[in-house]
Order: sequence, then structure tokens, then C-alpha cells
Amino acid sequence: MTTAAAIIIGDEILSGKVRDANSAPLIDLFADIGVELQRISCIGDAEEDIIAEVRSCSERYDAVITSGGVGPTHDDRTVAAIATAFGVEVERHPELVEMIHAWWGKRFTEAALRMAEIPAGSRLIYSNDGLIPMVAFRNVYIFPGIPRLFAAKIEALRGELDGSPRHRADLYLSADESAIADRLAAVDEAFPEVKIGSYPRSEGEDHRVWITVEAGDAGSVNTAVDGLLEALSADDVVRVVRPV
Repeated sequence: MTTAAAIIIGDEILSGKVRDANSAPLIDLFADIGVELQRISCIGDAEEDIIAEVRSCSERYDAVITSGGVGPTHDDRTVAAIATAFGVEVERHPELVEMIHAWWGKRFTEAALRMAEIPAGSRLIYSNDGLIPMVAFRNVYIFPGIPRLFAAKIEALRGELDGSPRHRADLYLSADESAIADRLAAVDEAFPEVKIGSYPRSEGEDHRVWITVEAGDAGSVNTAVDGLLEALSADDVVRVVRPV
């Protein structure tokens, strides 16, 4: 299973001036392509924090997505921090320089060229979105923080990451979560190859607990579901939805 972490960067997110709008579409994409997103962190613009988080995540996960801090202003520190994290220099990529000149046209300023700066040794990932290419350094993918631009770029990850689709069953129960906790724990221990989640539901639903059973193959899911149904009272089961 390919694992991933996302680092949302920006003082504006932590202060509440701007809401994070990039985590949700990334979660949806990874769920669709079968990449296991194991961490989402939100940090400010302090370069030392970006360095530490990028370095740690790069070591622990197969892919790291950063969002934010790649613009033309003084507080856009992501590129420099990533370069420092891996002990390389920052360089201006000539192709990006040319693209930025063409993109901005009469609005071009020297400050815009900061967006042509990349960690030395990075590669460019091209797409058909009409925007400048995305930059990747080793297993770190450097995304813009502006939601419109982020959304335009994340589809490029489909061709970059080798995911494994997950299979899931859903069980809807009328019992209280506390009444079935010990039985869920026993089944979870008996089937270590699956992930079992338990989520209490709000008033107005036709069930009180939603149970999910997930694994990389449908057979393991169905076997674990059979084990759950044996452990539970039939009166507590509202419905079961197995993987197709």
C-alpha cells in the first residue's frame, strides 16, 4: 500500500483568516486511487517548522504533498525550506522563467520569478491545465495553496502514485456503540488484515452505529463481515452493504 502525508502550510490557515480547502479534494483523490493518506498536518510559515515537517514526513511516507508557501512574497518559504531539508540549493529553472514571463506578460515583475525557483534536482510534472508545471523533489510534491490551482494540479498525482484500490463493507446497527465494543474488539483482533471502524450516528438516522470493514481484497472484507455477523445479535443489524 502506497502511503502519503499532506502538509498544509500557511499562517493564514492557523489564524483563521483563510479556511483550508485543499485537504478534502486530496482525501477524495487518494481514496479513489487507493493511496493511504496517513497524516495531514497544518503548520505556519516558519521555515524551521516546514523543514522539520517535510524531512520527517519524507522519511516516513511514500509521498508527501505540500500545499502553500510558493508565491512571490516574503512569507512564501516552502521551496527554500524543502531545499534546506534535503541539503540542496535553490535554483531558477530556465523553462519556468520563460513560462512566467509569457504568463504574466505586461504584468510581469521581478518578484514573480520567485515562482521559478525550485530545489536543485527537482523535476517538472506537466499536465493539460494550462498552468506552469508542478514541481516534485524526490517524494515531495510541491503544490500551490490557492484552492483553484491546487484542484487543477492534484489530478497529476494519478500518473505519479501507484495506489491499490480498497474494498469496503458497511454495517448499520441499531445497538449502542458501548454494547458492542467488546465484540468489535474481538473481531478486530481475529482479522488483523482488515481495518474495522466504528462511528456513532446522530439522532434521526435509522441506525445508531455505522461499522466499516476495509481491506485490499474483497475476500478478506467479506470474511471479516461474516465474523462480525456471527458475533453480533441479528436483531441489532439494520442492513449490510458488502463490496461489489
